[in-house]
Amino acid sequence: LKLEKSASSDWCTLANNIAWYYHFPLHIFVYVCCVFFCFQIWQAALASLNPNPTDSCPLYLSFAAVAALPSRVSRHNSPSSAHFLTRLVRTCLPAGNNRCIVMVCERSDVFASACAIARAFPLFTRCSASSRRTEKKHVTVEFVTVSQDNGPLEVSTLECLASAADGVRLAARIVDTPCSEMNTDDFLKEIKAVGNELCITPTIIRGEELKQKGFGGIYGVGKAAQYPPALAVLSHTPSGATQTIAWVGKGIVYDTGGLSIKGKTTMPGMKRDCGGAAAILGAFKATVKQGFKDNLHAVFCLAENSVGPTATRPDDIHTLYSGKTVEINNTDAEGRLVLSDGVVYANKDLSADIILDMATLTGAQGISTGKYHAAVMTNSEQWEAACVRAGRSSGDLAHPLVYCPELHFSEFTSAVADMKNSVADRENAQSSCAGLFIGSHLGFDWPGVWVHVDIASPVHAVSID
Repeated sequence: LKLEKSASSDWCTLANNIAWYYHFPLHIFVYVCCVFFCFQIWQAALASLNPNPTDSCPLYLSFAAVAALPSRVSRHNSPSSAHFLTRLVRTCLPAGNNRCIVMVCERSDVFASACAIARAFPLFTRCSASSRRTEKKHVTVEFVTVSQDNGPLEVSTLECLASAADGVRLAARIVDTPCSEMNTDDFLKEIKAVGNELCITPTIIRGEELKQKGFGGIYGVGKAAQYPPALAVLSHTPSGATQTIAWVGKGIVYDTGGLSIKGKTTMPGMKRDCGGAAAILGAFKATVKQGFKDNLHAVFCLAENSVGPTATRPDDIHTLYSGKTVEINNTDAEGRLVLSDGVVYANKDLSADIILDMATLTGAQGISTGKYHAAVMTNSEQWEAACVRAGRSSGDLAHPLVYCPELHFSEFTSAVADMKNSVADRENAQSSCAGLFIGSHLGFDWPGVWVHVDIASPVHAVSID
């Protein structure tokens, strides 16, 4: 209670008299009163909340806050309301070096909630005030689970949450870092650091060696940059594995568009064009730390799509690792070129049964599935449904794209090569076509499972901005 000085003595006298009358020690009576008033304030705060879709109420001079998530969400959203949770933590959490978040949710929403909270605390900053800060900030996250299965979380679950949060923040730091500090050299250092932590030595093919070994996609995109392009692989191969999975990430550390150069409004933010590779690195680190039992390879296709005397020109023809030739009609459609080399490497050199590629591939993805839902395309109906379920349970939402190569792949018809790298009709399922370009280098009759995930818009939705 905030009391005027003139009234404080009357309150103290009253409290002392009541304590004496009921034979309570004064300090116990004051404690009981504080608890009672805090409970009344808490009840009043809860009663004031009217989430539409969220709401919050500051408590006690804004040293604390209570917030509410939507009571219901649509079938294409995560039950955890993960995106709303990140936003609430960013806007409502009081300032300070030692803070605490108490998350009340169902057990099934714990993982998504932990990842959503982790997104609210980015690691990268170059603000001058932050550089002068000497004391580290600490955030403690507590979970209170409700519903029938509301027992304490197991130690293994807490370790999984910590690994996932670490992976999320690693990926976010990479995409938030500008190319001046995250060129291909720097990205390789990040890969090596993860490898050292997991006792894995990466395989790296770089520069002119890419050209010599036939990686015409990666080499052609990155050859004009100051820092040479690279293909890097981290491999987890435990004994007793029954299948081999490869995750392939697009790592364009900066995308100027090449000679088909982007404009002044579309180029800013292209430091995040390595989002696919960053996500793969964070996920690989978290998965291996949790003792994944099958073979898992992380393949990183790294390049800077730059402008220079040796840059790829429209009309150039590249031979990719698949052996297929590609006529370049748009140097700003570069992600599909590097990923095509990556997925074929996963098939030919790693013998993967399941190949997933992830990329900030097309601006059209935001038109197709929006800012919050990654676009998923796959040759397997079962895996399509599994990706959507995984998105809802993890908070990283996903929604299917049309998979119909017999209707769409003709968009890449070339008179002088096996295909062009950009579509003829930009109004004909652009995101699907871009994915099909990658799949065509595996072959549409490839017997394994291939999944393509386009995160062009979501990579911006979860960044610092």
